[in-house]
Amino acid sequence: MTESNFYKTKLYMNDMLSLPARTLRSLIGSKALSPVELFDACRQQIERVDPKLNAVVARDFERARQAARTAEDAVMTGEPLGLLHGLPIGIKDLTETGGLTTTFGSLVHKDHVPAHDDPIVAKIRAAGGIVIGKTNTPEFGAGANTVNRVYGATVNPFDPKLSCAGSSGGSAVALAADMMPLATGSDLGGSLRTPASFCGVVGHRPSPGTVPHDTRKHGWSPLFLEGPMARNAADAALLLAAMTGTSALDPLSRDLSPETFLNLPQVDLSGLRVAFSSDLGCVPVSADVRAAFREKAGKIAHLFASAEWIDPDIQDIHSTFETLRAVGFADSLTDYIFRHRDQAGPNVIANTELAKRISVADVARAQAKHTEIVRTFQSYFANVDLLICPAASAVPFPVEQLFVSHIDGVKLDTYITWCAIASAITLTTHPATVIPAGLGPTDLPFGLQIVGRYRDDAGTLAAASALEGVFAGLPDLARPRPDLARLLAAESAAGTIPPVLEQHIHQEHAS
Repeated sequence: MTESNFYKTKLYMNDMLSLPARTLRSLIGSKALSPVELFDACRQQIERVDPKLNAVVARDFERARQAARTAEDAVMTGEPLGLLHGLPIGIKDLTETGGLTTTFGSLVHKDHVPAHDDPIVAKIRAAGGIVIGKTNTPEFGAGANTVNRVYGATVNPFDPKLSCAGSSGGSAVALAADMMPLATGSDLGGSLRTPASFCGVVGHRPSPGTVPHDTRKHGWSPLFLEGPMARNAADAALLLAAMTGTSALDPLSRDLSPETFLNLPQVDLSGLRVAFSSDLGCVPVSADVRAAFREKAGKIAHLFASAEWIDPDIQDIHSTFETLRAVGFADSLTDYIFRHRDQAGPNVIANTELAKRISVADVARAQAKHTEIVRTFQSYFANVDLLICPAASAVPFPVEQLFVSHIDGVKLDTYITWCAIASAITLTTHPATVIPAGLGPTDLPFGLQIVGRYRDDAGTLAAASALEGVFAGLPDLARPRPDLARLLAAESAAGTIPPVLEQHIHQEHAS
């Protein structure tokens, strides 16, 4: 393919970078855009802005450019093209990539180069996706602030003094800053939803089994899931189409066709029954977030057949989630902490310490309560089609903090309590798509969590996409974009390790 005539200037390059992934894929398929051009533009953007953000921490530029050349040749020779053909994609650094450093945010694994791709990465490559690099994450994904002792902190592209949240913060930042059109995330208690909210992008937590996860140690647990991140819901659905499928190695996987997500159903918002809830009736949410959410809900309530303020009747969210979460950490990280405590961060240590205090009876009660929560939520959805609530319970906080410790002056029980607006939805097992809805109370991105019906990922994404279409025409609700020119001129904390983490390190060595 000869160089495209579409993108000759810096202005047009910037236009290319901000185009939806589906548009880019269409341009590649029609020979209007070279995969090599697109890769080169993404690489230039990473090299230009990532020094201020620290989102793309391990890069695979040489192999990726060769893959782009191969993708270009396939277009020109008329070969069948995959769903993601020629699209650069970031892979969260919790997921192994053959031949490319995968650290899990852990000093112990700082030089780990896997021999093989994780099956999810293999599926993305098989669909024509080009792995451009790894996106930053806290150590083993433990923490809603993306910082670790290998790469340091990833900062918010709207204000580099603030956190981008976590644990899929690197993916959210890379998308917001137009470094790549698609990226992977993972989610336990909001790990892809909270960063999407803080950075003004889209994150979809799928229903359990929608994305097969062959390497999960706890294959029967519906809590930890892989999911897509993008700049709009339709693009998230495109990546999900490449990630979905069944696998005999994942007992929860479902036999879903990619077509389910490639061709989202058309949603008439005026026919939907919607429930609004500012705090789910059971989780801490700051007063300013509540006020902002009520204002935004008031602007969109008229779009629906009905819109009522109804809290779901779910209880014991915190103890249930934290107990079940601790079970996973106890199995996977207790031995790691025993052998490498001096190299581990406080969040991982806190989770394993909690696990030591949990009894078999505690786990049995949590599992029974989890079942009750799922069943109760089905009753709630008997009368509504969507639940809309805030995606995050607090506004973006200073990057020096590891987490939100207080909401409206009230101290929270654990470092993950502030994420309960997301972890509560995790326990229901319903799909949830976070979309940007303009700016929040501190003029930073504000995300809405769109929770759909049981196992209805396509319907949830379709409703989110329909809402995005409305928001695009409303200045107060349209997706915000970071001011990259101002970012490049500003001082940045990207790549540094917050003092609170350094203090913990010194305390651990002293003890």
